[in-house]
Amino acid sequence: MKEQYDFKKIESKWQQKWAAEDLYHADDETKPNYYCLEMFPYPSGNLHMGHVRNYSIGDVIARFKTMHGYNVLHPMGWDSFGLPAENAAIKHGVPPAKWTRENIANMKRQFKALGLSFDWDREVTTCLPDYYRWTQWIFLQLYKNGLAYKKNASVNWCPSCATVLANEQVVDGKCERCDSVVEKKSLDQWFFKIKDYAQRLLDDLDKLEGWPNKVKTMQENWIGRSEGAMITFEAETGDTFEVFTTRPDTLYGVTYVVFAPEHPLVEKLISGKAEAPAVEAFKDKVSKLSEIERTSSEKEKEGVFTGAYATNPINGEQVPIYVGDYVIYEYGTGVVMGVPASDERDFVFAKRHDLPIRVVVTPKDHVLSVDEMETAYVDEGVMVNSGEFDGMNNVEAGRGIVAKLDEMHKGHQTINFRLRDWLISRQRFWGAPIPIIYCDDCGAVPVPEDQLPVMLPEDVKFKPNGESPLNYVKDFVETTCPICGKPARRETDTMDTFVCSSWYYLRYCDPHNTELPFAKDKVDFWMKNGVDQYIGGVEHAILHLLYARFFTKVFHDFGMCSTDEPFQNLLTQGMVLKDGSKMSKSKGNIVSPEDILNQYGADTARLFILFAAPPDRDLEWNDRAVEGCYRFINRVWRFVDYYLADEAGNADEAAEKELRRLTHVTIKRVTDDISKRFNFNTAISSIMEMVNGLYHFREVSHQKVTPAEKEAVETLILLMAPITPHLAEELWEKTGHSESVHQQKWPEVDASALTVDEVELAVQVNGKLKARIVVASDLEKDSIIDKAMQEQKVQDAISGKTVRKTIVVPGKLVNIVVG
Repeated sequence: MKEQYDFKKIESKWQQKWAAEDLYHADDETKPNYYCLEMFPYPSGNLHMGHVRNYSIGDVIARFKTMHGYNVLHPMGWDSFGLPAENAAIKHGVPPAKWTRENIANMKRQFKALGLSFDWDREVTTCLPDYYRWTQWIFLQLYKNGLAYKKNASVNWCPSCATVLANEQVVDGKCERCDSVVEKKSLDQWFFKIKDYAQRLLDDLDKLEGWPNKVKTMQENWIGRSEGAMITFEAETGDTFEVFTTRPDTLYGVTYVVFAPEHPLVEKLISGKAEAPAVEAFKDKVSKLSEIERTSSEKEKEGVFTGAYATNPINGEQVPIYVGDYVIYEYGTGVVMGVPASDERDFVFAKRHDLPIRVVVTPKDHVLSVDEMETAYVDEGVMVNSGEFDGMNNVEAGRGIVAKLDEMHKGHQTINFRLRDWLISRQRFWGAPIPIIYCDDCGAVPVPEDQLPVMLPEDVKFKPNGESPLNYVKDFVETTCPICGKPARRETDTMDTFVCSSWYYLRYCDPHNTELPFAKDKVDFWMKNGVDQYIGGVEHAILHLLYARFFTKVFHDFGMCSTDEPFQNLLTQGMVLKDGSKMSKSKGNIVSPEDILNQYGADTARLFILFAAPPDRDLEWNDRAVEGCYRFINRVWRFVDYYLADEAGNADEAAEKELRRLTHVTIKRVTDDISKRFNFNTAISSIMEMVNGLYHFREVSHQKVTPAEKEAVETLILLMAPITPHLAEELWEKTGHSESVHQQKWPEVDASALTVDEVELAVQVNGKLKARIVVASDLEKDSIIDKAMQEQKVQDAISGKTVRKTIVVPGKLVNIVVG
């Protein structure tokens, strides 16, 4: 070759050739299928190192599977609706569609510069009408099947931005964008009935054997299944309200109840009460807190007395009603019962407000008194102060109390879930319009399917405060009722962007379908049991992954696909850190992928990002290590250069055999590391050891090209192909091959090459290393022990002692136990 490793020239050459040959188009139905998918990005404008890591991992897997004979589907697209585009429109006067298109073009260029093997013919963009038409269609199917509904809900409201904020957008009670104090506001909002699927979502976590346990645990906790009782109390106004509890055994110990401040019954409870002003002031104070702040375990729980009382159904006692900041209306029933002797939170609250504490569950061997209690007693025990249930085990008593309530029609056993229905309404412009029309005569009317998509208007003017301009676009809002033909108005809320990302993996299977979002046979072809391998950040462990699971189960129930789980296997990669912190502009520790590509090339960037840490661990950026990866690539380049310049010849038989052994040991290690563990770092380490061995062999073979060396060089190139695709492609061509290295068969291990004539064994005495011996690999155990005993340091260590035991670990060590 003689020329230098010119990564810019080489990478550009092969990227153009791959595109021209449509190398990564998945269309070979004669091969088994494999669907490899990384979570698609939001088109923010530029790739960051987290992107490089995520997509490099997926690319290695896709290329590896292709070389193993699979028909690999490896698509890419854009999660392109969302708030940043609106912010750009407000700040720079750039229409969201234009800003998004330009960002997509730039990030697509960067993706291609990384040499990623995406099938761009399947590209989807969620903000384009050909995609959000089907997002709207899916909404209509949920609506028609009773899984979409509208109700009044309490939301975080920024009065300056005139929009709903997610909990994550509320920082210290203020809007993260404009710093205005956030209020709680009741608005009519659209929901999806994900709670109807709570039990299935929970049960089917057991199917997901290829998911990390921590992710399954996070989903399990988020769904939050609780077995308990629903108990009916009656307020002094005559109104009844329900309380869910997992501890019905403590019902005799209730000394107060606490309502969420936003509970609709609170207004009636405080009407005409002297306590009303204090309650209203408290409600106003709580409305400025986020749910995260209200439910934080760090925060002291606050509350005020309403002046009203409720009747405990089990004993008829009157207990005071409080409102408390820690009770959320949308959680459970929005009311909790206070049992301070048996719940630590209630104990602290009761102490603070000087409320009664009544012991109802006590240890078997000691009856607790309130005076001696410093904390609540929460363990199993015996019932006291509980009427007919005194003396019973509390668990058994709990069942008896529920049975009694059931007879009284005051309660029943039930299951509760922490999971709430999915609020999908957003008072934003840049999202998929909700396809509903409001008619004064006909009510809420779904847009007919043949009128989809409901198009976002192009020419809109954004208000500086961020309020959605859709409310003021007359041509959008004003329409006619599909049923009666009278004047009507469109819904101006748009859908949560999670709706768009909850089904995109299905659209990839059939991206050009104009009759349906996807055809069942196409989805079943690629996703018989779900996506084979899904890759993305653990920050999506709950919302995105849970919503995608919900959608897939709904589609399964609608007969749209056979699988009821979207992702068979899940890999959650760690973050890329610099100086111990996540890269961010505010910290000034950003490393630009563009800079790395220009200085070192895509293959170096990929090699480092895969070598620096196991994929599920956080990765610390290291400039020197990047330089080291660049040097290694050049070292491989130089070796193949030498190899091509050398003449054919023969080498020492032992050296030939050892090189073949190294080659096939490396094949086995790399194959196992990638296929079984995704340990790309150790796979690369084995490749580096192989390169060291090749340089050593060249010295002992006196620069003669032997059959073993030819096999080793070609194997090296094949093993590096998924990791450094441009380098491998160039070297494959230089070594006389005309077809793409990425279409070659992955090398197989020759088991006979792995055998060795001699092995080195460590010799220990009582576990301490004393010597090393070299023995024939097939030497019998007794002979190995005899040879070990002949070592002088071993004889010194066992002199005057009795040999109690000898242990031989084949191929590794001998341990002589003396006493």
